Amino acid sequence: MLSVSDPAGIIAVVNMVSDTDRRTRRFRISSVEVLCAVLLIAILGQGWLQRAFDVPALRTGSTVFVAVCVQALPFLVLGVLISGAIAAFVSARVLEKVLPRRAGAAVGVAGLAGVALPGCECASVPVARRLMGQGVAPAAALTFLLAAPAVNPVVLVATAVAFPGKPEMVLARFAGSLATAMVMGWLWARWGKLEWITSRALRRLPDVEGGQRWRVFAETARTDLVEAGGFLVLGALISSALNVLVPARWFGVLGDQLVLGIVVMAVLAVVLALCSEADAFVAASLTALPLLPKLVFLVVGPAVDVKLFALQAGTFGKSFAVRFAPATFVVAAACAVVAGLVVGVA
Repeated sequence: MLSVSDPAGIIAVVNMVSDTDRRTRRFRISSVEVLCAVLLIAILGQGWLQRAFDVPALRTGSTVFVAVCVQALPFLVLGVLISGAIAAFVSARVLEKVLPRRAGAAVGVAGLAGVALPGCECASVPVARRLMGQGVAPAAALTFLLAAPAVNPVVLVATAVAFPGKPEMVLARFAGSLATAMVMGWLWARWGKLEWITSRALRRLPDVEGGQRWRVFAETARTDLVEAGGFLVLGALISSALNVLVPARWFGVLGDQLVLGIVVMAVLAVVLALCSEADAFVAASLTALPLLPKLVFLVVGPAVDVKLFALQAGTFGKSFAVRFAPATFVVAAACAVVAGLVVGVA
C-alpha cells in the first residue's frame, strides 16, 4: 500500500496522476476529429441526402458551395503552411535588422516585407506583437500586420485564379492593399500613441527554441487551418445562400448604384470575416456585381473585420482597437476605390 508520507509514495502518486492525464489527453476529441467524422457521414450518406433534399435551389446552392471550397482550399493550405513556417523558423529579429530607425522609412520597408513574408490575418497579429516586443516601431509593425495577409504571392495568385482574364483585379488589389497598409503606418507614426497599446503587447517575447520549431510549425499550421477553414466554410455557405435566396435583381440594383454597391460590399467584408486566401473566390461568385465593389470587398476584408477586431482588442487592448479598426476601414475603402479607378477596374 502506498503512503504519501514518504518520498517514494509521493513519487508513485505523481506518476499515477501523470499517466492518467496522458491517457485523458490521448483520447480527447478535437475539432479535426469532429470535422473528419462529419465528412465521413456525409460521404456514406450522400445517396440518402440527395433523395431527401432533391430541391433545385438546394442543388444550385450546394454546387456554388463546393466550387468555392474546392477552388480556395489549395491556397488556404499553402497559406497556413507558410504561416506555420514563419512562426517557427523566421525570427522577428530579421525584420528588426533590416528596418530603418526612422518610423516613416520603416513603414515602407515593412509594407514591402509583407510580400516576402506572407501569412493570414490571424497569424499577422501575433507576429506584429512579437515585432513590437523586440523593439520594432509600432508604425512598422502595424504596417506589416496589414500588408502580410493582403499583398503576399498566395493571395495574389488566388485572386488571379478567381478572376481569370482580369489581371487588372490583381494589380488593383495589390496597389490598394499596399497603400492601405502604408497609409495606416504613416498615420500611426504621426498621431499614434503608445498608451493606446497595452503594456503586455510591448513586453519582449521569447524566441522559439531549436528543439521546438517543428512542433510550433505543426501546431501553428493546424490551428490556422482549422480556424481559417471554418471561416472559409462559413463564407462559402453565405455565398451559396446569397446566390440562391437573394433575388438577382437586388444585385442588379447594386450594379446600377455603384456607390451603394461599394458601401454594401465594404460592410459585407467586415461582417463575413473571410480568410484572405479564400475571399477572392467568394467575391467572384457574385457575378451580378461589377468589379469595383468586389475590389473594395477584397481590400477591406484582410485589413479589418470582426475577427480581426476581436484579435486586436485582445492583443493590443480595446483602446487601440476602437481607434485603429474604424480608421483602417475608411482608409482601405478609399484606397481600393482610388486604385480601382487608376488601374481601370470597372
